Amino acid sequence: MITAHAFTAISTAFLASVVEVTEAYTIVLAVGLSRGWRSASAGTFAALAFLAIAVAAFGPLLEEVPLSNLQLPIGLLLLVFGMGWLRKAILRAGGVIPLHDESAIFANEMARLQRAGMRSKGFDMPGAFTAFQGVLLEGLEVVFIVIAVGAGRGLLVPASVGAALACVLVLLIGALIHKPLSRVPENTLKFAVGAMLTSFGIFWVGEALGIAWPGADLALVYIAAAFLLLGLTAASRLRRLSI
Repeated sequence: MITAHAFTAISTAFLASVVEVTEAYTIVLAVGLSRGWRSASAGTFAALAFLAIAVAAFGPLLEEVPLSNLQLPIGLLLLVFGMGWLRKAILRAGGVIPLHDESAIFANEMARLQRAGMRSKGFDMPGAFTAFQGVLLEGLEVVFIVIAVGAGRGLLVPASVGAALACVLVLLIGALIHKPLSRVPENTLKFAVGAMLTSFGIFWVGEALGIAWPGADLALVYIAAAFLLLGLTAASRLRRLSI
């Protein structure tokens, strides 16, 4: 039976990973089309290898650390991370800042790579480095989220499964269409992920301070719902003010 905590860990890791992997895919696609798939693949696999080593090294170590020592620092980090996502989602939904546009990002990346000079006949280093940097940066966020929501409670596996499913889904779609995934509702996903990460942060900080949450793990659900409702209300208010 999947507990509320495990379900939230899986869904949070999945939704966050869809966003991050979509952004990484856009960069790799631009590199592949402009600088060659050999350099794009090399940079991508190098970044994935680095991330795999990091997870293999630090994940099990965190599982050995007592939960009481992890709750407060990870809870505070999740609060900062989650509130950042939620803030941007509110501002985008409220019309204060532009919506995330994967097609525009792809076009800008293609133009930047083309300005980097002539493509090498052999291995293209600028292309490989761009793919490596893009996958590494987006991947580090996925790793942080997986470890943060899974460490200490034996939920690293469920969180990792959620992230892996997202990777497989995005890459399968990308392999089929070979275009930017502009139809992925990234702004909506960031709204949901921001609320969920914030709820994890509040929950962990509360437990570290000795708060007994009503409903135990179910508190994650109603805290996330409260933040989501608050965010939607704030976005609606911003839209009315901008009219």
